[in-house]
Amino acid sequence: MEAVLIDPYLTGILLAYGVFMIGMFTPGPNILAVIGTSMSVGRSEGKALALGVATGTFCWSMLTALGLTALVSTYASIMIFLKIVGAVYLLWLAFKAFKSAMTVKELDVRPVRLDGGPVAFYRRGLLIQMTNAKAALVWIAIMSLAMDGQAPIWVAALVVVGTSIISAVGHVIYAVAFSTSPVVAAYAKARRWIEGVLGVYFCFASYKLATYRA
Repeated sequence: MEAVLIDPYLTGILLAYGVFMIGMFTPGPNILAVIGTSMSVGRSEGKALALGVATGTFCWSMLTALGLTALVSTYASIMIFLKIVGAVYLLWLAFKAFKSAMTVKELDVRPVRLDGGPVAFYRRGLLIQMTNAKAALVWIAIMSLAMDGQAPIWVAALVVVGTSIISAVGHVIYAVAFSTSPVVAAYAKARRWIEGVLGVYFCFASYKLATYRA
C-alpha cells in the first residue's frame, strides 16, 4: 500500500534529488570555499565548513518547503507559475554550464582563514550558504519538481531530508578529496566534460519541470 502511495510522486522526488546532486558538481561559492579551505588551511577545517554549508542547505530547503506549502494551500494555481520560473532558471544553469565547458579557466578556489577552530569554520559555512542570493531560485526549482498542488506534506519532508543528507555527505567528500593535490589536478582535466554533462542534465530537468503534471 505504501508503495502505491509513494509512486505518483516518486519521479518528481528523484528528479529533485538529481537536480540537487548534479548542482553540487557545479562549483558555487559554497563548494569553492570548502575546496579552497581544505587545500589551503586543512582537511578538518574544510569538513567543519562543509557541515556548516549542509546545515544551511537544510535551512533553505525547510524554509522553501514551508513557504511553498503555505502558498499552494492558499493559491493552488501559483504552482504553475513557480514551475515556469524553476524551468527557466534550470535552463539558465544549463546555459552557464555549456558556456563554462567551452572556456579554459583555472578553478577559482576561495580559502576561508579564521581563528577559533572548527566552530568558527562551521559558522562561516552556514553564513556562506544562507547568504547565497541564488539559493531561493535553486530551491524553487528543486521543490517544484517534487510538489504539485495536491502533494502531501511528506513529499516535501522527503526532499528536505534527502537533500540535507546529500549536502552533508557531498560537501564532506569535497573537503576530504580536495585536500589532496591529485584530485584537484584530475578535476581540472575533466572539468569541461563534467560541465557539458551538467548542461545536458539541466536541460532535461527543465523540460521535465515544465511538462511534469502539467
